[in-house]
Amino acid sequence: MNFKNNNIISILVLHFSVLLSLFSCSNKNSKSANSHNPPNVIIIYTDDQGYADINCYGSENLTTPNLDKMAKEGVMLSNFHVAQPVCSASRASLLTGCYSNRIGIHGALFPNSEIGLNPDETTIAEMLKPKGYNTAIYGKWHLGDTEDFMPNNNGFDDYFGIPYSNDMWPLHPWQDKFKFPPLPLYQNHKIIDTLTNQSNLTKVLTQKSLDFIKINKNNPFFLYLAHPQPHVPLFVSDAFKGKSKAGLYGDVIMELDWSVGEILNELKKQGIDENTLVIFASDNGPWLSYGEHAGSAGKLREGKGTVWEGGTRVPCLIRMPSTIPSGKIVSTPVMNIDILPTIGRITGAELPKNEIDGKDIMDVLTGQTKQPVHEAYYFYYKENELQGILSGKWKMYFPHNYRSLNGRKGGTEGTPSPYESIEIQNIELYNLESDVSEKMNVAEHYPKVVDKLMKLAQDKRMELGDNLFGFKGKDNRPAGIK
Repeated sequence: MNFKNNNIISILVLHFSVLLSLFSCSNKNSKSANSHNPPNVIIIYTDDQGYADINCYGSENLTTPNLDKMAKEGVMLSNFHVAQPVCSASRASLLTGCYSNRIGIHGALFPNSEIGLNPDETTIAEMLKPKGYNTAIYGKWHLGDTEDFMPNNNGFDDYFGIPYSNDMWPLHPWQDKFKFPPLPLYQNHKIIDTLTNQSNLTKVLTQKSLDFIKINKNNPFFLYLAHPQPHVPLFVSDAFKGKSKAGLYGDVIMELDWSVGEILNELKKQGIDENTLVIFASDNGPWLSYGEHAGSAGKLREGKGTVWEGGTRVPCLIRMPSTIPSGKIVSTPVMNIDILPTIGRITGAELPKNEIDGKDIMDVLTGQTKQPVHEAYYFYYKENELQGILSGKWKMYFPHNYRSLNGRKGGTEGTPSPYESIEIQNIELYNLESDVSEKMNVAEHYPKVVDKLMKLAQDKRMELGDNLFGFKGKDNRPAGIK
């Protein structure tokens, strides 16, 4: 299927078949709409969208009226982090409430990966199924493309999308190196097409989501809309092409903002707006090597693929009119591992039996407390390397190598510039309250803070390991192996 020149008949047939399958699923557990229904849950997860890629987060050239409105109607988290600044690991943490290295997922999984999300782990979808929720994922999965690891075997009733990143296809600029296979498009267990153009994908995923909401308006549902954009290669539909003042990247963000607006409007139209929790976030910071095709981390240092603030701190908006106050900015540190237990509290669902790392942040969202729910957050990268730790206003880094453009500009027209490898040789400490850009290392001025964070980190190494220091970790669980 060429998503730029869609065959209208085939789209309608596919569209109708999905409606029928969802209608059947909905009828199994349908209830009449009433105030006693458990809350609906929607997570909208974009790919590589930088911290400053929304107006309310500091962008001056992007057009995001729907996201800005969502911020006014809910809470805007100014200190929200992902556990790892890369695709698969971030998504594993979001869906399981665990540090991704606890469950054996590192980096970005490639096509035909030998590993994937272990079926023994409990996803948000699986947590909600016993409560009668209908569940769907539309978009990018990226937690293993073997059958056992795919969405339908991890709690999702309906799946439409791609199994890994949208650049893992034969049109990659470095295809001679990677030799990616064709990019498959899935409808549940079946490959229904291979993509050669992705221009209408955001629009189709949005329509799938709207259909799912309509069908399940009388039944509790969980919708995970995992947009492949604005990850390179950038694609946008004709309706938004050339419409922004910020080039192709701006067009893509404009269309993603439109998608959010369509979903929020549909909730109101169906009368379930008050009873629906909507979470919008990005999976990691911007992929800076792609230059004009990448987003911005604003004042934050570095981007995707590093545990500096520009890699781990991302935009996050949370809205539920009946429960969460409007117009609030939450500056308390929060991480994507905290989403699952918070959904558990809101829905009354039983938390996973396996140990998780996240904690309920509902009292933080409602303003009952400004205190962090964790003493510290831990930032792993690569093959289980503990590279950083965040505790309150302090962020400390351990000696490690990280990638950087080192002041150079990124690439043009979808071709990346090469990174340099830079070494941190000694402990570095930053006060994020006064130095969010992480310019001044104050480690030598606060030895007690360093000692405290070193002890916390050592305890975490014993628990989850650290390849840099030779720790295997006593509480890690294995990834699924095909």
